Amino acid sequence: MSKSYSSYRRPGSQPEKKMSWQDIDFSFKKGFDVLKTQLSMLKKETKDYFIGPGGHRLDQYLLEQTKVVWEFRSQEDLNKWVISSDVEIGGKSEVYLQLGRNNQAALLYGTLNTEVPRDGETQYSGYCSMRAKPPMGSFFRKKYYDWSNFNSLYLRVRGDGRPWMINIYTDPYFSHQKDDLYNYFMFTRGGPYWEEIKIPFSKFFLSSRGRIQDDQHPIWLDKVSTLGFTIGDKVDGPFQLEIDFIGLLNDRAHTEEFAYEMYEKNPRV
Repeated sequence: MSKSYSSYRRPGSQPEKKMSWQDIDFSFKKGFDVLKTQLSMLKKETKDYFIGPGGHRLDQYLLEQTKVVWEFRSQEDLNKWVISSDVEIGGKSEVYLQLGRNNQAALLYGTLNTEVPRDGETQYSGYCSMRAKPPMGSFFRKKYYDWSNFNSLYLRVRGDGRPWMINIYTDPYFSHQKDDLYNYFMFTRGGPYWEEIKIPFSKFFLSSRGRIQDDQHPIWLDKVSTLGFTIGDKVDGPFQLEIDFIGLLNDRAHTEEFAYEMYEKNPRV
């Protein structure tokens, strides 16, 4: 594996922290508390499994038309998200996340700066992002969102007129797909009014390391790991985005399966 590949880290992802054995806390009490917490999570997961998908009865799950996945009403809701900027690569952009007025929304704001760091390697700069932490099961098992019962992403936001990129990350089938993302644009109109945005999942396109892929395919909605927002429109200055909630919608009027027609390469004559 080449160094350039292994050293790559997607913007918005947390840096890997390698702890030495001297830094590990071998406290018996702490270990018992962690075990107690994980067993409690396992008990809840087992109970939800026997009730039905996602802890709902099967008839409710099949008839469900809307679902709120993330809302922002407390600091605990904000703690489910991480923010990052080009500061990680030597840039000068700034980003902050806090509760909005009356604790009824998340306020993501900051300043975008496209000045490229003078390190002789970085060619582009000027981005800020906000990303949800991947769900974790008991005993630190990976969990995934199952959105296969819905066909659209539904948000209520209030922006300042700047465009954003919505990113959806799914479980990679092969290890070389770990940098794959599904993206689509979100255009805010600015002004004092909230807007409700509906984006069909069929519109999301596949990219890897910031490059749109030639071979496109629909999102695997039963293996969604996380969702994020990125701003990088190459316009220096302040930005602001308020998010009330992020949810899912099953729009019966939308029948499109995939928006991007693929052509067979080297077809047989």
